Formats: sequence, structure tokens, C-alpha cells
Amino acid sequence: MKERVQKIIAQSGLCSRRTAESWITEGKVTINGRKATIGAHADPTRDHICVDGKPLHGKEQKRYLMLYKPRGFVTTMKDERGRKNVSQLVKKCSCRVYPVGRLDVDSEGLLIMTNDGELTHKLTHPSHEITKTYTVTVRGNLENIPSLAEPMDIDGYMIKPATVFILNQKENQARLEIRIHEGRNRQIRKMCEKCGFTVHRLKRLSVGNLQLDSSLPVGKWRELTQSEISYLRSL
Repeated sequence: MKERVQKIIAQSGLCSRRTAESWITEGKVTINGRKATIGAHADPTRDHICVDGKPLHGKEQKRYLMLYKPRGFVTTMKDERGRKNVSQLVKKCSCRVYPVGRLDVDSEGLLIMTNDGELTHKLTHPSHEITKTYTVTVRGNLENIPSLAEPMDIDGYMIKPATVFILNQKENQARLEIRIHEGRNRQIRKMCEKCGFTVHRLKRLSVGNLQLDSSLPVGKWRELTQSEISYLRSL
């Protein structure tokens, strides 16, 4: 049965569908020796699909991991500057998995990793607006905390209102719980900076209803349960 070639590539576990679309645009994908185009269809059982000249392998077993990402690790599989990256933390996994979304190098907490390109596309596409919950320790004028919950312009984009709870506070420092629905690049840090706060610690607690396992040590991972996988697929 024919399917869109970017979907076939994502289902192989090689990358996300969005990345596959970029590769097609860059001319890296061929179908039976001819360069593929966005929207092209192919039959994975009959057509010869190559990425960078290498044949695309068939579907592999899907893996779904929950990683407690530590601070000091970049959310990439390889870093051109030689910094520690999350692939080093999951190298004992029997197959290559990729991060779903990002946590910046100075942040920690829940990071989903998988070779399911379709699920990655679903969870990271802005239109799905999946709630992500963080705890954030900030310093600054605490009277500005209500401003964090207001719509604001971040890098030319008007983000939607966040939900902000004060967990504790003293003098000019507060520990907050912040829930956002978009997860744009370094969004919470940029929100805090715009409101005059310095972020001292940022930790992701949950993606939707998927909570960071409290028994999971920093830097370690575990397989998601079947119910957790089913929940993510239902979002």
C-alpha cells in the first residue's frame, strides 16, 4: 500500500516526519533512483527508498523511554561543540532513539525519547498544544510574578497565557510552578527574562498527564509502560 514517503521514513525509526520532510526538500531522499518531492507516495514493500544514498530499512521495534535529563546535557544526539548530549545517557538502549522536543542545556527533568517518528511529530507539532508543567526557581521583584501569566511577545510571536502558581517565596526569591501549552525555544527562560527575573533552576515535571517518575534517578531512564504509551498516542 502506498503512503507518503515522509511517513514511511518516520515509521522506519530513522527520524521524525518533520525531519524527513526537510531531507526531501534538501534532495536527500530518492524513490527508485529519482529524487522524491514533498507529497510523493511510495510502497515500502515494492519501491526502493534511499536516504543519502543508503537504502531505508523496514520498520523496527518501537521503543519509548522516559529520561530524567540532568543539567549540563544538550538535547541532541551529537554536539558539534563537543558538549555532553542525551544520546550518551541512553547508549545502553538496544536501538537508536531520539528526543521528543527539547530541554535546554541548563534545564533538567522529563524528556521522552523514542524511535517512533509519527509520535514525535504529534507531540511536538504546535497545533496540538500539549500542556507542559515546570518548576522554576527565580530571583527578582516578586511583584512581577502575575506578569508571567499574561500573553507576551517572544521573538516576534505572541505566546498564549501561562498558568502560574507560587509554591514558596522569601525575600526576592520564589519557587513557581508554570504550565505552558506551546513550548517554544527557551520559552520559560525568555518569559522570566522579560519580566525581570533571573532563572536559577528549571525542571520539567510533566508532558500532558505523563509525570516524571519520582523514583527515577537523575541521568537515568526507564521504558514507558504500555498505559503511558497508549496515553501519549491518544493526545
